[in-house]
Amino acid sequence: MTEEPAVSPSPEDQIALLQQRFATMQTAIQKAVVGQDEIVRYTLMAVVAGGHVLLEGVPGLGKTLLVKTIASALHLKFQRVQFTPDLMPSDLLGTTLLVDDGRGHHQFRFEPGPIFSNVLLGDEINRATPKTQSALLEAMQEGHVTVGGETRHLPQPFFVLATQNPLEMEGTYPLPEAQMDRFFFQLIVPYPAEEEFARILELTTSGVKEEVTPVLSGQELLEMRAIAASVPATASMRQRAVRLVMATHPESPYATAEVKRYVRYGASPRAGQACIAAAKIAAALAGRFHVASEDLVSVAHPILRHRMMLNFEAQADGLTADRILDGVVNECRAAWAREAS
Repeated sequence: MTEEPAVSPSPEDQIALLQQRFATMQTAIQKAVVGQDEIVRYTLMAVVAGGHVLLEGVPGLGKTLLVKTIASALHLKFQRVQFTPDLMPSDLLGTTLLVDDGRGHHQFRFEPGPIFSNVLLGDEINRATPKTQSALLEAMQEGHVTVGGETRHLPQPFFVLATQNPLEMEGTYPLPEAQMDRFFFQLIVPYPAEEEFARILELTTSGVKEEVTPVLSGQELLEMRAIAASVPATASMRQRAVRLVMATHPESPYATAEVKRYVRYGASPRAGQACIAAAKIAAALAGRFHVASEDLVSVAHPILRHRMMLNFEAQADGLTADRILDGVVNECRAAWAREAS
């Protein structure tokens, strides 16, 4: 008696599975995190894509709570590092110790640092010196670190969720452009709405703490990543992602008047890779089996805002990257509509 060959799940079944698991994660997180639905959604999209997230907002908006809750909702190893000016690279990566084996002999032993985790919370990342910040670069891009001349691989999945305060600048060190480029999304955490504020007070002053139990494993997360990566992006969609990124370059023929006037440097090719990866997830969550223009538009701001370097004139005129990106997205939409007609 021969065994029946295993039937591969259809694209419809795979998309439905991704949607179901994503909704399960969202529901678990929203038990403890009030409001911030868009921030939660984008953060989970980055987690599924295997990207890193920079959460920016004033103190007290729940940035750290969000990251801790995401870690609690996943069967993953979680580590938190409070970044301070005296934090050293070895405090993150680990160090090699000379230890006694108990028989009069000494040997070297590597003591791994907190970076050897699945979810690393870098709290107030801009308080560490550039030397310590740069210790994350290899880990964020390559998934491994080099310590004592030896390359050590990090557990998978691995992602960094970092927070920073945009207001208090004393004793902070702005992240270098190379590191900003490693973040998949930069998310601006807003103040809660009035009804959400009331709900926060209800939850945090009642003496009852909402427990979040793990709902997803690391393997299930990696499966979601594979499903999202399999969503097709046609050549025309890839070209639209190229145009979207190139429109942030002041010397590009696609640049708007504001970009030419206010932007020093535009986004890198890594932004284009992130656009396609995020658009695939957005398409799957919308129940589409291919990337559409609206998927690219929906992820443009969190992908591009931190990859554009504005000049002094933009700061003097009070312009933000988001304001300039509004014009870029509108111009791209108009160009795509002309192509379709």
